[in-house]
Amino acid sequence: MEKGVQRWAVDISNWDPSTNDFTFALSLLPQHHHSSITRFVNMGDRKRALVSLLLQYALVLEALGIPYQEVVIKRTLEGKPFLECGRVCLDFPNFNFNVSHHGDYVAIASEPLCLVGLDIVSHKIPEKETVLEFIHNFTSCFSSSEWDQIVTAGSNDEILTEFYRFWCLKEAFVKAIGSGLAYGLHKVEFHHTSWTNIFVKVDGVEDANWRFWLSELGKGHLVSVAKGHPRSATENYKRTLKQIQVSQEEYNESLLPPNARFVFRTVEELVSVIHNTKKRLLDD
Repeated sequence: MEKGVQRWAVDISNWDPSTNDFTFALSLLPQHHHSSITRFVNMGDRKRALVSLLLQYALVLEALGIPYQEVVIKRTLEGKPFLECGRVCLDFPNFNFNVSHHGDYVAIASEPLCLVGLDIVSHKIPEKETVLEFIHNFTSCFSSSEWDQIVTAGSNDEILTEFYRFWCLKEAFVKAIGSGLAYGLHKVEFHHTSWTNIFVKVDGVEDANWRFWLSELGKGHLVSVAKGHPRSATENYKRTLKQIQVSQEEYNESLLPPNARFVFRTVEELVSVIHNTKKRLLDD
């Protein structure tokens, strides 16, 4: 498998770091990232934010073999992370990745040519709301066809699962193009056959340049992956890519293979990858 195609996930439910362990892991990241982690009061939120960045740095270091001092990860104005290109652009002109975290999992997906978007959802709702009360907060985000499928799915659990399937796909799409939730989710309508052969219509027009995968990640969590054409990116995100024009043959070679399986990593493995790479830098 091409090394630019990666799918990693971390289950953080049993990771209970000491203060020293958390501080050490944080110290492996560049200083300018620290406030985005320590601003959270809730420890669960801090853990997700930290592991999200550990995944980004460990993936770039391990999969691409870039020296630590050359890894520069920034965000667009809309908030999508990107690797500021250097030598990596020679082999992977559009290397891009996306991260997501919800509930017990934090994950990352990367692609060398296609845009990639990733989203995780946990089948949970606020304790004081019923399923119907919860989903009705988001009515405006769905087309009439999608909403009909959600509310007629069956039991409350089935309704919630159907809701999260559509939601997960919509988020993966807008994250892939680099737009974030500012994009009108109601304009993105998904169709499927028993949640396979998933395709999207944008403003009522099918876009065949996208592929989507939806699967169970574990313990009541769904994960979706979206892959699309570089020209679909927002203008700010296009500036981070080096090859917007792609031949159809080259694009199909990147778009059509089956989705890569998620590899489960531990926080300790991520810490080790980054620590060992930094140590080699200091030893040289």
